[in-house]
Amino acid sequence: MARVLPSPPKVGMVSLGCPKNLVDSERILTRLRADGYAMSADYTGADVVLVNTCGFLDSAKEESLEAIGEAIAENGRVIVTGCMGQEADAIRSRFPAVLAVTGAHQYEQVVGAVREAAPVPPSPYLDLVPGGAVEPVAELTGLKLTPRHYSYLKISEGCNHRCAFCIIPQLRGDLVSRRPDAILREAEKLVEAGTRELLVISQDTSAYGLDLRHAEYPLKAGGAVRAHMTDLARELGRLGAWVRLHYVYPYPHVDQVIPLMAEGLVLPYLDIPFQHASPSVLRAMKRPANDAKVLERLARWRAICPDIAIRSTFVVGFPGETEADFDYLLQWLDEARLDRVGAFRFEPVAGAAANDLPGAVAEAVKEERYARLMERTAAISADKLTAKIGRTLEVIVDRVDGEGASGRSQADAPEIDGEVHLRDAGHLAPGDIVAVAIEDADEHDLFGVPLRARDEA
Repeated sequence: MARVLPSPPKVGMVSLGCPKNLVDSERILTRLRADGYAMSADYTGADVVLVNTCGFLDSAKEESLEAIGEAIAENGRVIVTGCMGQEADAIRSRFPAVLAVTGAHQYEQVVGAVREAAPVPPSPYLDLVPGGAVEPVAELTGLKLTPRHYSYLKISEGCNHRCAFCIIPQLRGDLVSRRPDAILREAEKLVEAGTRELLVISQDTSAYGLDLRHAEYPLKAGGAVRAHMTDLARELGRLGAWVRLHYVYPYPHVDQVIPLMAEGLVLPYLDIPFQHASPSVLRAMKRPANDAKVLERLARWRAICPDIAIRSTFVVGFPGETEADFDYLLQWLDEARLDRVGAFRFEPVAGAAANDLPGAVAEAVKEERYARLMERTAAISADKLTAKIGRTLEVIVDRVDGEGASGRSQADAPEIDGEVHLRDAGHLAPGDIVAVAIEDADEHDLFGVPLRARDEA
């Protein structure tokens, strides 16, 4: 008589917000999968739905609340986690049917809530790690919410900065760095499983290891690695995958990473949240305010690594920002000539110190300044991309559609930067890294052909 195996409960996941939230979602799902849960791709098949929320801006909070409401309407059994978890009373007031609310990166609490809401029947056929003897969740490398060929690698949690517009420290606490040997073990497993690009993320990558006093930790293969951004980047670069650094504050020691880019160990790409250039606005934001030295450093970095791509984000309409401040920012951008730029209109966020600052900027003025900034930076981007026509660039393929494909150069991070669109690329597969002859460009994207296809033509 055939044995009838028990059917495991299914969990659905809605993950909102930044890549750091996405990593949290992956860790939660990996832990649940190890406990025997199955995953559901839709509401109807799920025994319980997790909504991992974002609470950075009021607009993000509203999106999170809408997602909670949709999950309750479509399924009814909902657990809320993530950055909005600190507002549990407000969530329960609006959605009294939610089963549980937990905070950001509270992995064990959310897993415990799932176990209570939809218990897994005891069975050696469902328990992937019998007896509950599992690795700490931060060490697990399992379910991914990104394509197989790239992975986010979170190296720390929290932030020691107290920027006037930000409540991240209230949501996620002060800096807590992971041990470098643990990060490298996770990275090695990801590369062995097919990851070809590691995207290093945190709240403040440059501060990595500060709380560990930059101590050394032994490696299994011998030797040791220091808990420091530069040392970690060098070791990651030796794994053979692309290594892309995000959320890098321009501390002095960032200069030490540029030679690693010139050597090819780390991608020539830095994601630096400058936020503004006007000294008065930066002081009001409680941010470093030496724009002249930043321009000098950019020049030095480009002298060492000419292909380095700098991406950044800026806030327009911060309280007290004058037209002179905004013009200063535009002139600074003309000099800095950043490769990729994003912008946000300032939004008051409950609990942020900026809410009490004088000089609120009218919404219409914010919109006008936002449009001017994006127009100016798009023109700079178009100039820089046009200069790449005729060059051969390495491209990692993300999608293949018929005879064409889309991917990214070393200057492009997934989801936030531009793409390279390829013709005559039907022979490629996602994850391939190929040499591409660049034939054309627009404001944000490049167009080209794989060298093999051009050579065969």
